[in-house]
Amino acid sequence: MHPDLTFVLGGAASGKSAFAEQLVVSTGKTRIYLATSQVFDNEMRLKIRRHVDQRGDGWHTIEAPMDLRPALAGLSRDQVCLIDCATMWLSNHLLAGSDLEQEQAALLAALRTCPAQVVIVSNEVGHGIVPDNALARKFREAQGRLNIALAAQADLVVQVIAGLPQILKGQLP
Repeated sequence: MHPDLTFVLGGAASGKSAFAEQLVVSTGKTRIYLATSQVFDNEMRLKIRRHVDQRGDGWHTIEAPMDLRPALAGLSRDQVCLIDCATMWLSNHLLAGSDLEQEQAALLAALRTCPAQVVIVSNEVGHGIVPDNALARKFREAQGRLNIALAAQADLVVQVIAGLPQILKGQLP
């Protein structure tokens, strides 16, 4: 049995997205990809292209860089949704000047009421040094709080390190 909410956490280029994609595919359900990144430069365009190629066919992509609630509310029990990723979603809100506590609460509520199974990917940012500027420190703190809240709500929490999944909470299906 696949959990209703799975949280996949890891560092940059750790293999977390590939692992999350495998979890989604293993459900056998219709796959929805909620993309949170925005394309501002060619580097991001290429990164997104690599992710699309890695996923392959059989995914329906919904671009949702800011408000995930309508997409989550529109899903059904016969679907599974991959949100990739919470870090980009948070960055978008931080740079837009959104009320981060309010946005986080709204996201958590939307995840609780979503009828589909959801796998959400996020970056672990607490293993590095203290950033040297206020914006980066604000982001790191907000990301830490978001990760804690997502982990608390999730049925399954997996940290991916060097492509290796480590179960932190729950058990793999």
